[in-house]
Amino acid sequence: MGFLTVVTFAVVVSVLLYYYFTRTFSYWKKRNVTGPKPIPFFGNMYKSAMRYDSMGGVFRTIYESFPKEKVVGIFRMTSPALIIRDLDVLKHVLIKDFENFADRGLEFSKDGLGQNIFHSDGEIWRSLRTRFSPMFTNSKLKNMMHLLNDRANKFVDYVGEITAKTPEHDIHGLVQKFTMSSITACAFGVDMDTFREDIPTLKRVDKDIFTPNFMVELDMLFPGVLKKLNLSAFPAYLKSFFKELVENVTTERNGKPSNRKDFMDLILEMKNEKQFEVAKKDSDGEVLTIEITNSVIEAQAFVFFAGGYETTASTMGFMLYHLALDTKMQDRLRNEIDGYLEKHSDKIELDTLNELQYLDRVFNETIRMYPIVDIVQRKARNDYELPGTNVKIAKGQVVIASLPGIHHDEKYYPEPEKFDPERFSPENVAARHSMAYMPFGLGPRHCVGLRFARVQTYVCIIRLLSKFRLEASKNTVRSFSYNPYRIVMGPSKILYVNIYPR
Repeated sequence: MGFLTVVTFAVVVSVLLYYYFTRTFSYWKKRNVTGPKPIPFFGNMYKSAMRYDSMGGVFRTIYESFPKEKVVGIFRMTSPALIIRDLDVLKHVLIKDFENFADRGLEFSKDGLGQNIFHSDGEIWRSLRTRFSPMFTNSKLKNMMHLLNDRANKFVDYVGEITAKTPEHDIHGLVQKFTMSSITACAFGVDMDTFREDIPTLKRVDKDIFTPNFMVELDMLFPGVLKKLNLSAFPAYLKSFFKELVENVTTERNGKPSNRKDFMDLILEMKNEKQFEVAKKDSDGEVLTIEITNSVIEAQAFVFFAGGYETTASTMGFMLYHLALDTKMQDRLRNEIDGYLEKHSDKIELDTLNELQYLDRVFNETIRMYPIVDIVQRKARNDYELPGTNVKIAKGQVVIASLPGIHHDEKYYPEPEKFDPERFSPENVAARHSMAYMPFGLGPRHCVGLRFARVQTYVCIIRLLSKFRLEASKNTVRSFSYNPYRIVMGPSKILYVNIYPR
């Protein structure tokens, strides 16, 4: 093959690739929808794909760059998508017209942990949601309170040991030990000393779950490719880990629910039923069913572990960091906690947690500033015209809400970078748009575990602040960016604080 032929071939291939990876880039311009200019291959995702910024950070920047627009047209690699800025429009998508936007739009191999309640779409999601929502009723949470209290007591004992040696600690890394201990106990009945023992297996699981790979970008380039090719969004090791974990717990309980009333008990109840009905009938009027396979069980174990571990730890880390920076705020919260414990004979019970109104405000302000899962994503089931606009969403297209963008918008939160729990006084909440705060999502597909996350956090914070006070150390940073190598919001720097016994 001559030199000229090689060059010609290379040029033709380059032109074809350029065309393929830019072929959609006139999509929003033709529809008179404003948005940032895309670049070949990456669309508007260059910084997140190269791990210079998180995906949530990219969407927040776009949100803030178009303050007068109700919607902004973007390209997730080559896939046209839409960021919704207008809260009334967003209310239609997430609540009023939910049936058309019930899907998240990131499905992957059912055998690769994909058949879980977070990632599943369609009737599989609806059925899983119906079955797993009862795990978070008052009665179920009450059954777990003794486990949470036990782990919180062990946690403060551990904090006492390590702070006797040195007061300065990484607050996020510290509370991770509590959430790891509490979720393994409440979900799987496993009693691990995550405080004093270094458990390499759990560190690897954490890395594999929360470190982004490039499967999401692949699905943006070729929508639906993960599902079509039976690829997983997570490393194969994770499936092996949760497979072994579920098998061990099942064997210990002889394949039947125990009296612990934890997550695994409900899962074992489901397994013994073999299959359960889907709410929707097929075209012939037959009731569809889902078989409770080991893959289904492992997938739920995976998502409960992920949701109850890192997201809660990050929230508590940010919360305690701000309390260390503002000791007056900390003192006010501690006084409320002291009064609560005195009133209830040092007992923390589910039915009395609603008395801690200032703790509520501090918690809510934390997840306003730091919505740990910082994107709400939905996929249209059918063509849809967004109310109040002339913009049409095509079937299969993804729409996005930027939670950091909304939660830091001055229209809803004056001085948005200021940590101010009074934003969540009853008066301020009532005066604000109902869609301006959605750290757990809104509508029928909001986070099913939000109540558990809140209770898990409150129990730990109550016990910690009743025994210790936090202060900024010489190494406490006053500002930081977010780690682009985590799929949930986390700081790029270690948040050191000093912890002293009261």
